[in-house]
Amino acid sequence: MDHLSHVTWPPAPIRTERLVLRAPEARDRPAFIELGASPEVHTYLGGPRSREELERETPEIPEQWPGGFVVELDGAMIGQIFLRRGTADSRPAAAGKLDLGYLFLPRAWGSGYATEACAAALDWLTAALPGEPVVLTTQSANTASMRLAAKLGFAEVERFVAWDAEQWLGQRPAA
Repeated sequence: MDHLSHVTWPPAPIRTERLVLRAPEARDRPAFIELGASPEVHTYLGGPRSREELERETPEIPEQWPGGFVVELDGAMIGQIFLRRGTADSRPAAAGKLDLGYLFLPRAWGSGYATEACAAALDWLTAALPGEPVVLTTQSANTASMRLAAKLGFAEVERFVAWDAEQWLGQRPAA
């Protein structure tokens, strides 16, 4: 799958005021498992996976591919950001475009970390691939994710029903 095949990966760590965005490392494996098994994280994502299944299937160095960032606070992983290119079977508005996704541990919610980290990832992307369109899809019932999309400058393209729920797809204007 072509995520960001035309960029050097991994980039140098991206530092914000409070966070570091970097490639995954072996020390992040427990946090990846916690993210996957968290009922709170997966409220709008079809439900959590079993911890046993995640322990068995998560590689020593998790999710290592272009466009996947670990978000670190004070030396520990609190979440991840991913930029994945929409495939031909994506919604027509998302096909071929980079799709911004993010997962944060519940203990990191409510402090603006997702906004800070996503903005930094989008700034990096704009420098790496100027003019690249980016989309974001979330359940319209996920009010926190809807607020984040608005803060990041995504404008609604369409709403549609998938997985028995209304989904919202927005696009960020090309820089």
